[in-house]
Amino acid sequence: MTMSGREKAIASITIVILLYGVLGLLAKGRLDAWWAKREEYRQACRTLDQERKLISQRPEWQKKYAAVRDLMPVFPSDKQVQTHWLGVMDTAASNNRLNILKRQAGEEKPVGDVCEMAIDCKDWDGTLDALVRFLYGLESAGVMLDMRQMFIRPNPADHSHLKGSFVLFCAYMREKPAVAARSPESGTRKPAAVPPVPVRKTPAKK
Repeated sequence: MTMSGREKAIASITIVILLYGVLGLLAKGRLDAWWAKREEYRQACRTLDQERKLISQRPEWQKKYAAVRDLMPVFPSDKQVQTHWLGVMDTAASNNRLNILKRQAGEEKPVGDVCEMAIDCKDWDGTLDALVRFLYGLESAGVMLDMRQMFIRPNPADHSHLKGSFVLFCAYMREKPAVAARSPESGTRKPAAVPPVPVRKTPAKK
C-alpha cells in the first residue's frame, strides 16, 4: 500500500505532535520535581537562618536563664514539695478571699535542670475582684508560678460570684547529690600474701 504525499505529511505531523506531547509530559514531571526540591532548599535555608540567629543570641538567652533560675526555689533531692506549693496557693487564695473548693497536686516532671509540678484546681468560687487579686498575688509571690489553663463561668447559686477551674504549674529545682569522696584505700587492693616456699631437708650422711 502506497501513501500519497499528503498522507505522508499528515503522518509526519502526527508523529511530531506525539513526540512533543511525550516530551512535554516528561518535562512537566521533571519541572514539578525541580520546584519541590527548590521549596525544600528554601525551607532548609530558613531553618538554618533561624538556628544561626538562636546561636548568635546564646549569651542573651544564658543571661535571661540565669536571672530566671535565681527566682526558682531549690529543694533537697528527697523532699516532698506538694505541701509547699499547695500552701503557697492556698495562702494567696485566703488572703484575697477566693475559695478553693477542690484541688489536687500532680506528679513531679523534670524538664532539664528544672522540675515542674501541676496543681489541678477543679473548683473555685469568688468574686471577679477576688480572682484578679488572687492572680496578682501569685504573680508577685516571687516564685515561678504559671497559670496555663483557666475556665470561668457564672455561679448559678450567687450571681455576684464566679466559679471555674484552673491548672497552676510550679517550677523549681532540686539540689544535686554530692559525690562521695573516694578514700585512697578504697581504690587500691592489698596484694595477697604469698605463702612461704617449703624447704626440703636433706638427710645427713653417716
